Amino acid sequence: MTFELTSELIAALESLDTPTVCNALEIVMPARRGYGYTTQPLVCSRPQLKPMVGIARTASIRSAHPSDLRGKEARTLSDSYYAYIDKGPKPSIVVIQDLDGNERGYGSFWGEVNSNIHSGFGCLGVITDGSVRDLPDIAPGFQMLADRVGPSHAFVHVVNFGGEISVAGMRVRDGDLIHADQHGAVVIPHDVASEVKATAEAIARREAVIIGAAQKPGFNIDALRKAQGEASDIH
Repeated sequence: MTFELTSELIAALESLDTPTVCNALEIVMPARRGYGYTTQPLVCSRPQLKPMVGIARTASIRSAHPSDLRGKEARTLSDSYYAYIDKGPKPSIVVIQDLDGNERGYGSFWGEVNSNIHSGFGCLGVITDGSVRDLPDIAPGFQMLADRVGPSHAFVHVVNFGGEISVAGMRVRDGDLIHADQHGAVVIPHDVASEVKATAEAIARREAVIIGAAQKPGFNIDALRKAQGEASDIH
């Protein structure tokens, strides 16, 4: 069955932050407790924006050294990359791995121009272990989660696109469903995406019982045990 990211599903997932989505996935897919999300810190350029929910477009870049391609070959690769970003389901989120290892982030692929191009193609933002720049001039509403902020684009160039990559500990494939906010990002498996909202709401109801008890005067271990018992009965 082909996965469809409907407006209803987007709205449901946008109402949750990324840690809450991770909590829900632990219930609906217990095996996913230890993977499928970013495990290394990322800088969020606009923490005030709502969570991103979109379909992954994947690519890899280098910037510490010039590309081996020149002239027509370089232009063809660049054009093919942008055509790839423009096609397929939308909204999308670009996930880009920087292949320069210890020198990752040497130059930024992301600034005023590329954020506007990608936003125009229906892209909500980028998740990268490379760098970003031009923070005040980024396209309106475009989110960036990156390893660092830097001043230059250096020799940045696309190496390939559309394949499986790993960014900040999260493995991503083209077409994956991504949820991301200031905390990081997570891949939501297509077959459980519709279950996340209801599961998260059930978790919130259980947590509310414990939090409410903890905020009352005289809270102690007995009150905690009582609240935990009441919470466990909520489904």
